[in-house]
Amino acid sequence: MNITIAGAGYVGLVTGAACAYFGHEVTFVDVDASKLEAIRRGTSPIYEPGLQELLKLGKDRIRCTQDYAEALPGCDIAFITVGTPYLPDGSPNLSYVEAAAREIGLHIGAGYTLVVNKSTVPVGSGNWVEAIVRDAFESRNGHRPNGKFSVASNPEFLREGSALHDTFYADRIVIGSRDPRAVAMLTELYQPIQNQDFVPPAFLPRPEGQGAVPVVTTDLASAELIKYAANAFLTVKISFINEIASLAESVGADVVQLSRGIGLDSRIGPRFLQAGIGWGGSCFGKDTSALISIAREYGKRAPIVEAAREVNCEQREKVIEKLLNELKIMKGRVIGILGVAFKPNTDDLRDAPALDIARRLVGRGAKVVAHDPIALDRARAENTLPGLVFKDNPEEVFADADAVVLATEWPLYRSLPFAELLATMSTPVFLDGRNFLDPQQMQSFGFRYLGVGR
Repeated sequence: MNITIAGAGYVGLVTGAACAYFGHEVTFVDVDASKLEAIRRGTSPIYEPGLQELLKLGKDRIRCTQDYAEALPGCDIAFITVGTPYLPDGSPNLSYVEAAAREIGLHIGAGYTLVVNKSTVPVGSGNWVEAIVRDAFESRNGHRPNGKFSVASNPEFLREGSALHDTFYADRIVIGSRDPRAVAMLTELYQPIQNQDFVPPAFLPRPEGQGAVPVVTTDLASAELIKYAANAFLTVKISFINEIASLAESVGADVVQLSRGIGLDSRIGPRFLQAGIGWGGSCFGKDTSALISIAREYGKRAPIVEAAREVNCEQREKVIEKLLNELKIMKGRVIGILGVAFKPNTDDLRDAPALDIARRLVGRGAKVVAHDPIALDRARAENTLPGLVFKDNPEEVFADADAVVLATEWPLYRSLPFAELLATMSTPVFLDGRNFLDPQQMQSFGFRYLGVGR
């Protein structure tokens, strides 16, 4: 098939690279010329393990353009994968989706094109996008499309840092449409993943025991709501264990042991039960905010989701409280932060807990020194916070520090020479914001070790 990807961001890049690997002709269309040039070279403009290698494997089947007039003629499926950042009132900004839908409507070719919403959009957006495409087509051609296109919803469930695994070995594929032709085309597109009969890339071996991937076919509204509901549930699970962590500290329990005891219940499961400084990234905050906004639009409330957001925000402030309990005064203190990206295996800084904590510390008069093994260049380019400096080596974070906070659980940090680094600190306070390190071992080095819920 000929596939057009409208928006060469995180979701678009992964989707397009996978489609090219499976033998489809892929055209990326984006307003960012530098991003498209990187893709042409087979270079990923974002950090995601394996993505650059996958782009190189499909390089001969990938085209890039800033012009929809080049991308749409001959296109079988047009994916809308543009960003939907949230507005000040919490609702998603759909201006990029609207612009992409309009351009698709203006430039649809002579044949049939399936327009697929893969961006995370509110319930009802499928109908809205269909109207935009139809109106744009009529404005250019002077007549109705008459079956030249249809719209489907195909939400993504990618975790940054493991997006290729989540694409090739998905938990499920959701297709939202009542048009049999649309369902048939997307089913055909995803057949190699559904059947697991493709040859895996060498760097992405098929997990042992991997079976067929379920395909869930629904109406448009249900597909759109599935995405929001799934992410909201995960945020609730994380915030729940963080709430329990606070209680564990008060009664002298260990939340790590609690998580294991809870997670072994097959009805609950162990995933997303790791206490820490809270979730971040581009999806959870945006999607929970949007879900609350959607509920409000229909005269409903989402109090459980609202509470999950509140607990998550409190986790970041609790870092400051823990440090104040140890140091008493924050003004003039030097605080080191290990890890800046919101999670390992990505350079994404959006809503990164580390940066939020840094802002709170600087606001209290502290100097913050931070390191990240992957996100440093992006952090330096985007940082506008005076009092926050970035170092090339993690060891530099400890020099003259009054406390060090581990904010992102990069594997690199497990192998640091902690006994030597302790001697370079002003005060031996170490706050493990991810319960990543062994408390007894850190205490044996001489650190005042602080965990979350421990």
